[in-house]
Amino acid sequence: MQLFKGLSAYSLTLALLLVLGAGQSLADGIGLQADPSWPKPIHDDMAYGQLMFDRLEMQSIEGSEQLLWDAQAWYGKDLDRFWLETEGSYNDDHSGEIENLDLQYSRRISPFWDLQTGIGTQTSFGTGAKQERYYGIIGFQGLAPYWFEIDSNLRISDDGDTWLDLEVEYDWRLTQKLILQARAETSYAFSEVEDFEQGQGLNGITTGLRLRYHLSREFAPYIGVSASRLLGDTKDLAESEGDEDSTATFVAGVRLWF
Repeated sequence: MQLFKGLSAYSLTLALLLVLGAGQSLADGIGLQADPSWPKPIHDDMAYGQLMFDRLEMQSIEGSEQLLWDAQAWYGKDLDRFWLETEGSYNDDHSGEIENLDLQYSRRISPFWDLQTGIGTQTSFGTGAKQERYYGIIGFQGLAPYWFEIDSNLRISDDGDTWLDLEVEYDWRLTQKLILQARAETSYAFSEVEDFEQGQGLNGITTGLRLRYHLSREFAPYIGVSASRLLGDTKDLAESEGDEDSTATFVAGVRLWF
């Protein structure tokens, strides 16, 4: 009896091996193995683009209304892209500033980081003399550990003025559609530029909290608060012109992309 059981187990094992071997031979015969000429699952042969208004909002500062925008558009492939970025403000007295209007080329240097370089301009307009300067850019943009979005640029103007700016954003997903975003930005200037009220050293810091609700993936209205404080020589320049060195405001706007 034990001999019969041993032979039965041996026969069953042998039969399974024969079936598996036949299946593999059949798969090889009909070409189920990956063809070496097939493209890789992820490849960089399709160009696409996007236009996003990360911030398009109204602010009220000391009884004055201000429209603020922060937008970017890009076109390219997974590794190489061209970017157009702009940020600025427009006041109800028809004055304002284009803080940056940048055209850049970016190259993906790691799974989460892009190296960017290009040219840009900064312009103030409205009451008083118009101020304008052009600069070259080199910077990094990407996703840091713990999902912090980082955008940092070193800018060198045609007059040799050099400054470094940094923006950091973080999103808390309260629900699938309700998101609280924290945002902070600062800059450091290596030289003083009075025309743009830019002192040498750390210029200041702006922080904000914005709560947005996604009515769709492409459209999300939000409300929030924003506060700015000037520091160092930049604070002294603002006070000499009679301007405030700190502001706090309620904001309402929309985040949208196409």
